[in-house]
Amino acid sequence: MKHRLSLLILSLLLFTGCITEDVATDTRRGNFETLWQLFDERYCFFDYKAEEYGLDWRKVYEDYAVRVDEQMTEEQLFEVLSELCSELRDGHVNLVTPYGTSRYGAWFDDYPANYSDTLERCYLGRTEEYRSSGALKYKILPDNVGYVRCSSFENNFGDGTLHEMMRYLALCNGLILDIRNNGGGMLTAAEKLASLFVNEKTLAGYIMHKTGPAHAAFSAPEPLYVEPFEGLRWQKPVVVLVNRRTYSAANSFTMYLKGMPHVTILGDYTGGGSGMPLMSELPNGWSVRFSACPMLDRYGNHTELGIAPDVEADITSEDFQRSIDTLIETARTMLKQ
Repeated sequence: MKHRLSLLILSLLLFTGCITEDVATDTRRGNFETLWQLFDERYCFFDYKAEEYGLDWRKVYEDYAVRVDEQMTEEQLFEVLSELCSELRDGHVNLVTPYGTSRYGAWFDDYPANYSDTLERCYLGRTEEYRSSGALKYKILPDNVGYVRCSSFENNFGDGTLHEMMRYLALCNGLILDIRNNGGGMLTAAEKLASLFVNEKTLAGYIMHKTGPAHAAFSAPEPLYVEPFEGLRWQKPVVVLVNRRTYSAANSFTMYLKGMPHVTILGDYTGGGSGMPLMSELPNGWSVRFSACPMLDRYGNHTELGIAPDVEADITSEDFQRSIDTLIETARTMLKQ
């Protein structure tokens, strides 16, 4: 009996976390252990990323634990913990400290920008030549194609704003919706904009919630729906422009519209970021943000590492030199056809 009790205690120590009573929490080692265990129990993409690129979270612990000691400075600890965070390859994972904020940027740094605010001004024109309301700028291009630039979902859209934009663009033959470099914001804002493009309650995807510390402990997928906008809605073809900086709520917006019969996604893969982020804190007061609730598309697929466009396109150097946005021109050609 005593032997079995000893084995039970050993098993609990092995599988319920790494922090033991002889490790003070607000120490270099204690903060490392707290961060690793916080991710281990609450981060939501371990199995998915193990499959996609071989993430081995236990090996990450072994590799980084030997780099932490009590003689290192806080800034050195920040560097080590930042590198640990980057192992997750997740733009929603941040460590906020007085020495800076850790951030993973390879999801866009390693790819063409495919967006230029200089080129955007070439199409929108002067301030008096386009309409603007919050994060939305829009105008009618010379070939009677509507162009809408949505730079952010940080704030929600008013019903009156969306109704007026639809009224203004109603006679256009097609619509270009540009969400390149949209880093996200509020899911409710993304849902509201998506509501312009559906005529009935439409399944948009699923969300799951952590139910325990095990990597695979999730609730059953809960459906997410987009309700039709109670006002003028778009009924004609629309091309959505995306790039690697189309992230988080903008990634979700792309997920909502992809696959609809009158919608074409054009550009590069989106940046991903489909995990709903949560905030926590280390014993030393440093803040931690991480993905805690995974979202899936309507087919049950992860979009954490990005959504493929229907049509791939890059801004060519030749077009850029001539002040031409290759993606916008490709979209205009598609809409004419």
